[in-house]
Parts: sequence; structure tokens; C-alpha cells
Amino acid sequence: MKKDIHPENYRTVVFKDMSNDYAFLSKSTAVTSETIQWEDGNEYPLIKLEISHTSHPFYTGKMQLVDTAGRIDKFKSRYARHDKK
Repeated sequence: MKKDIHPENYRTVVFKDMSNDYAFLSKSTAVTSETIQWEDGNEYPLIKLEISHTSHPFYTGKMQLVDTAGRIDKFKSRYARHDKK
């Protein structure tokens, strides 16, 4: 295995599925500016997820509408800078 290729700044963070408010505690190097108070009373960085194993159709066995911002709105916001021409 190669040395010095893995990050050293792992920390405990909360991942929260925004479609059903499911949250879990794990370690990550992802950067975020938001924090949340966890069940143990400590404050941890918060990483928001659009989908997790509790809302994904493959794991739940049923189809759920998870589209929080609408596909057209996402497309327009993504390509708004190109529309100024």
C-alpha cells in the first residue's frame, strides 16, 4: 500500500438525509460550515444528504418522491450563467 496518500484530518460528523430527517454519526473529511447538536449533547459538523439508505428505492423497496427542488429548477439554476448571452 502506498504511504502518505490518505487524508489525516478525519473527524466525527453527522450525515442527515433531508428527505426523511434520518441522521447518523460517522467519520469524514468532508468540509462543511454547518453544525448540529447530536443526541449525546455534543455539537458536530453537519453534512446534508439528498438520499440515503433509508430513502433510496433500492433499499426501501418502494418508490418515493425525493425531488426537493424540482429537476427544471435545478437545471435553470445550474445553467443560469450561460443564459445571459
